[in-house]
Amino acid sequence: MGDPKGFLKLKREGPKRRPVEERVHDWREFYEPIPEETLKAQGARCMDCGVPFCQGNNGCPVLNMIPDWNDLVFQGRWKDALKMLHSTNNFPEFTGRLCPAPCESACVLGIIEDPVAIRIVEWNIIDRGFDEGWVTPVLSEKPTGTRAAVVGSGPAGLAAAQQLARAGHSVTVFEQSDRIGGLLRYGIPDFKMEKWVLDRRLDQMRAEGVEFKTGVSVGRDLPAQDLLGRFDAVCLAGGAMTARELPVPGRELSGIHPAMDYLTQQNKINAGDSIDPAARITAQDKRVVILGGGDTGSDCLGTAHRQGAKEVYQFELLPSPPPTRAPSTPWPLWPMMLRSSHAHEEGCKREWSVSTRRFSGKDGRVSRLHAIRVEMKTDAAGRTRFVETPGTEFELETDLILLAMGFTGPVKEGLLMDLGVKLDARGNAAVDENQMTSIEGVFAAGDMKRGASLIVWAIREGRDAARGMDQYLRTRKLKERIA
Repeated sequence: MGDPKGFLKLKREGPKRRPVEERVHDWREFYEPIPEETLKAQGARCMDCGVPFCQGNNGCPVLNMIPDWNDLVFQGRWKDALKMLHSTNNFPEFTGRLCPAPCESACVLGIIEDPVAIRIVEWNIIDRGFDEGWVTPVLSEKPTGTRAAVVGSGPAGLAAAQQLARAGHSVTVFEQSDRIGGLLRYGIPDFKMEKWVLDRRLDQMRAEGVEFKTGVSVGRDLPAQDLLGRFDAVCLAGGAMTARELPVPGRELSGIHPAMDYLTQQNKINAGDSIDPAARITAQDKRVVILGGGDTGSDCLGTAHRQGAKEVYQFELLPSPPPTRAPSTPWPLWPMMLRSSHAHEEGCKREWSVSTRRFSGKDGRVSRLHAIRVEMKTDAAGRTRFVETPGTEFELETDLILLAMGFTGPVKEGLLMDLGVKLDARGNAAVDENQMTSIEGVFAAGDMKRGASLIVWAIREGRDAARGMDQYLRTRKLKERIA
């Protein structure tokens, strides 16, 4: 522990956000730089708990050794802190920017005080590491002569690929989009993570021997059986890309779009791509309604502001969470409580317990949303349902509807069905304790196996799948030698 009384003397302090009136006019990240002394002070607040709940599964799925690198930052030993951080997390620059920080919710100090600003310390360790030139390729000393394929280049796929390459396997990553990164590339707006952050890590992975192939939809462009014939093991990391739909009258009207279509298009524009004006989805000078109150909805909200929306509403079916930790989620669990993002700070009419009944429009385009207030009730069997409140119907004029209601699981058609992978009760790829699916040599990781979840879980599962694949490949190689 850097300072035994640090938590008594020092208060939580994180980075400041750039002024709203400035940041809504560009796509740069919204945080201002944070002084080194502030970061050291946050490291000093860490109590090095006998049982550090921050780094368990409830706190940090990648099992970051948080008290250790907090102390190293307090001492000014940044390079050692980076080594400690990288020992468990392949991509702390992603988690530091994008993770909701369950580690902070599990921080013991959070029982009586504001928790340590763990996420920002993590973020600054890795950024300093890149700035100082400490992040270099990690090359395998002895190639194994085996070939591994990774399908999907989101955080799970990238983590699996990097671990496999460092273990000596020849790794090829297949991505159906035109650029590598999955949702890191096209689902996350630049104001949350500028894409140079992703690109510098991909440069390191290329130098480590990872081969990337874009524009390849495995199961369509590359038949599944051909993939199995060309590689000794395969990791399925295609994510949970089936978006939850809203099957109500009027859904077919133009001007109603899934959130990922909207976010992806803007990220392509920011990357310099040309978009057909007829296919352009823009909030400029429009009244926008976002259906869904989670992170994706917040990303849509921030994007709409930067496109110049006239007015933005965000409707959520669930009731408003309490302002502080709900009794149903005691420490160290991830708390059910009201959270407002940077995008809400930029402006939004946010409402809860709203159910959309239908859409209406004219000339084939949406112009009005029809909704009603609902109440969540539990029946005698313990099932939760939403009950409409009579007399609370309302209509709202709108020019653009964005559906940000989450994801229901991986796409089944194509790769999963062609391979014949067994699914679990939730419709995700079922795996054994080594992350192998029902097909020998085929493994699964991330949202494709877990369902839509946090980036830290994706990285953890990518690492776990790589560990299982490495063991499988080495055992297979040994058997071949014996035979």
